[in-house]
Amino acid sequence: MATTAAAAFVLGGCGLLAGPTALQQADPENITVTSPEFGQGVAIPRQYTCRGHGVSPPISWSGGPDGTKTLALVMDDADAPISPYVYWIVFNINPATPDIQAHLPQGAVEAVNSKGIVGYTPPCPSRSHQYRFTVYALNETVPLRSGANLASALTAIASHAIGWGRLQDAVNP
Repeated sequence: MATTAAAAFVLGGCGLLAGPTALQQADPENITVTSPEFGQGVAIPRQYTCRGHGVSPPISWSGGPDGTKTLALVMDDADAPISPYVYWIVFNINPATPDIQAHLPQGAVEAVNSKGIVGYTPPCPSRSHQYRFTVYALNETVPLRSGANLASALTAIASHAIGWGRLQDAVNP
């Protein structure tokens, strides 16, 4: 419960709202986030949910502000009863990397998600939900290892975020 409370404090609006360089809701998106499997407002294909293979979807990005040292990806559910519910958090992605496919890019690490596991947890809604894939440009490498707890990872990302972009969609049960 403490992790959920901390995550709720850190996430919201454009995603991250804590820390000295935190982004505010009015900050413009400067990263374009896409997927070859679905688009803005289009449902995640079944294979990426608990009703399919439950594998993580491919996510691509482009753009970003000067000074970007690393990237982070957070997938969350704005419609979850306990919000935010984080399905996936990846950080320390090399900014020259244009996407995440079936495997993590070299050097990228994952934190524990809201389910309490490291890695991607496929969504499994009983009704339609909106899932957000947000990519953050960071001005520093996140000083955490793979398996870091959710609150620590979100706080570290928030304190170094200098830009962002989002792909938002919906999954129908």
